[in-house]
Amino acid sequence: MPSLSANVETLRINDRDVVITNPGKVLFPQTGYTKLDVVNYYLAVADGALRGSGDRPNILVRYPNGIGQEFFFQKRAPKDHPPWVEVVTIRFPSGRSADEVVPRHASDLAWMANLACLELHPHPVRADDLDHPDELRIDLDPVPGVPWSQVLDVAGVVDATLREFHLIGWPKTSGKRGLHVLVRIKQQWTHDEVRRAALALAREVERRVPALATSKWWKEERHGVFLDYNQNARDRTVAGAYSIRPTPDARVSAPLDWSEVSSADPAEFTIVTMQARYALVGDRHRDIDAHASSLESVLELSRRQERDGQGDAPWPPQYAKRAGEPPRVQPSKRARARPATAVSETTSPPPQRPSSRRKGS
Repeated sequence: MPSLSANVETLRINDRDVVITNPGKVLFPQTGYTKLDVVNYYLAVADGALRGSGDRPNILVRYPNGIGQEFFFQKRAPKDHPPWVEVVTIRFPSGRSADEVVPRHASDLAWMANLACLELHPHPVRADDLDHPDELRIDLDPVPGVPWSQVLDVAGVVDATLREFHLIGWPKTSGKRGLHVLVRIKQQWTHDEVRRAALALAREVERRVPALATSKWWKEERHGVFLDYNQNARDRTVAGAYSIRPTPDARVSAPLDWSEVSSADPAEFTIVTMQARYALVGDRHRDIDAHASSLESVLELSRRQERDGQGDAPWPPQYAKRAGEPPRVQPSKRARARPATAVSETTSPPPQRPSSRRKGS
């Protein structure tokens, strides 16, 4: 039974008291959804949300004044977090570290929602093994102007490709313009190996439907649907299953069955409609943890690609340069630089024109 006072509501969840401050604060101005609405949403889908983001370190994405206002990513858990909220120390490529929140219970989700943390952003690792991911993520990101129907077409190719390599994909809407396909894997490979497997899959999908999909990192080379292999680089996160997204209608990242993908509409899944759907069909990803697969077949594909001249692809700019990585320079800039270098080696520089400025000007 909730306990009410002026601007505070206390909820008893998992035998813990979770204090909700300013429960009536509107976080979605267009719909009027409040902080308490967000809390109640996460409680309604807690089992599914924890299956996607629980037992993992999470980055908090907070909207203290609602969507449309300033928001921020918070890697470090608040110092005054309750003693029952677990944290784990994440070490970044930069050498810095942070204690990140590891939600394990519905009460943790409610506490996070009280911080106006709308989005769940889990790492692809479990808190007990931060060096070996148990999830490969295929992020289908359409370039501007690409219709949703093309995203769905590419998703079908991703599903077929995964099956051929003995992998099971679990699709979900991103809650915005894209679609995610999650693959549970055995905890046997490093972050770099998982990223390389994701790159191999992206290239294979591109090979099959080159007019629809691309694995090209540079935006100027992209077309259609970009398969963002770098979402598997260490310390990268994506919105988790059931995560709320900062859209005017409060859409969520909706887990789907493959039979639903061809007709899925992201607008159909909001914090209101998802509660009704969850009560009716439950979690579409309920069996995901029972299907952890091997990456060996995809890593062999990666080795074949490398023998054929497709080595590593560019990393995001904040990562250290890797051996075998191509230049981190946009192709158009490289093309412009090459002729200039050739001219400088074979010709003298042009004579300088006299200055037109008069002395004392």
